[in-house]
Amino acid sequence: MEEASNQNINNLPEELLLRILTFLPTLDSIQTSLISQKWRPLWSRVPSLNLPFELFPSYEPPLDTRQFFAEFIDRVLILRSNSPIHTFRLSFIYHDHYGSHVDSWVRSAITHLHARELHLDFFIHKDFHDEETLNHKYDFPFSVLRNGYVENLCVTRCDLTLPAKMSTMRFCSIGSMYLDQVYLTDHIMSDLILGCPNLEALELQNCWGHHHLKICSTRLQKLVLGYFYDSELQETLVIDCPNLFSISFDCCAFDKFVLKNASSLVEFHVDIVHLIDGSYCYWSKVVRLLGQATNVKHLNVQNWWFKFLTSKDPFPKSFMLHNLNLLELRTGFTQYDLVGMAALLKLCPNLETMILQYLFKIGEDDRLSEELLNKPVDLSMPSLKQVTMKAYTATEDELNFLKILIGQGVALQKIVLARTQVGEEGQIGERSLPLVVLYREGSQGWKCSWALYPATPRSIDSEL
Repeated sequence: MEEASNQNINNLPEELLLRILTFLPTLDSIQTSLISQKWRPLWSRVPSLNLPFELFPSYEPPLDTRQFFAEFIDRVLILRSNSPIHTFRLSFIYHDHYGSHVDSWVRSAITHLHARELHLDFFIHKDFHDEETLNHKYDFPFSVLRNGYVENLCVTRCDLTLPAKMSTMRFCSIGSMYLDQVYLTDHIMSDLILGCPNLEALELQNCWGHHHLKICSTRLQKLVLGYFYDSELQETLVIDCPNLFSISFDCCAFDKFVLKNASSLVEFHVDIVHLIDGSYCYWSKVVRLLGQATNVKHLNVQNWWFKFLTSKDPFPKSFMLHNLNLLELRTGFTQYDLVGMAALLKLCPNLETMILQYLFKIGEDDRLSEELLNKPVDLSMPSLKQVTMKAYTATEDELNFLKILIGQGVALQKIVLARTQVGEEGQIGERSLPLVVLYREGSQGWKCSWALYPATPRSIDSEL
């Protein structure tokens, strides 16, 4: 039986076998050379190199796993063919002792193997680091990219060594860049933008060294900013990208946000952790940018819109989201949440689809005034056709919200309940249950697709 199985594998076209091997770490693909004579050379022709340090066999001191790993990569690059690869992916716990090794790997991937994607991760996970390793950082020689074809550059926890005349050079192949835990001054950011004239997607995570960060590009289409914290500096962020269609702010705490030329912006994401000091203040500053992005159609935001009503620094009365047709809202379903949701929906007269993701709250809700506590919630949704509730557990608050939806949804045609198990002490589990779909069936009212799905945690039709 085993011989027959091997024979069937050997009969597969070589192109398909190489495609299969691209999904394996290089260490595993090399081991497949033991299957048969046909497999022996295949690993050296796989159009990708995936070299994760965390999967390499560990050695006990005084042996150094990094030394064996470095020797392994040196050997791989010597033995494999010089046929071009699409992806070079490396993770490693860097030490200055291995600087020449890493330099040779990077140069080989770019200049000899002509990698289209370059992924370098020198962090991996905090468990791999101690005080010594945290003091060592790899200096990525950016100029080497001029000799290659890299289109997608991703680097984590290293410094960028830019050429002296970066702003006048042209790294034209680079279309996408991801920088994580990188020292990024205002000048470095400016040089990167100028030196990469075809850059269309930029993601910056956990970067530092900036003060007045300006991202100005006529080519950039997608921008993601994550974990920029104000460290007692009056930091500012200016974005001037006339062709930008998607922007995401994840835990960004700049003192001042400026958005210019945002007529092409149609996707807008904002998430601010509640625990950050002055978190609503930063959330409000970001959301106010929507006033300059009048064509946004897809908004992903958390439900702090109750404060929209009570803030001492209110939004302009002209603030509306006329073009919004898809809303992803992270929210609970208490009276506090429903008041905020109602305030937001009044700003979205043309909204057609709303996706609700449950938002776990660490603290208690803000205190509502007696007027808002006792006032019936009125959801303005004249164009809303579908609502999806993720992590639905059939709580009393959720059932109350369903009643409001069904009672006030003039155009509403479908409600999708993506159910999730509730574990001990009311914690929402990770395992999802089958969907339940409520749909309007003409004048007959609302129906539930019971035939395809088992019973819900609580009987929906009896409650509604």
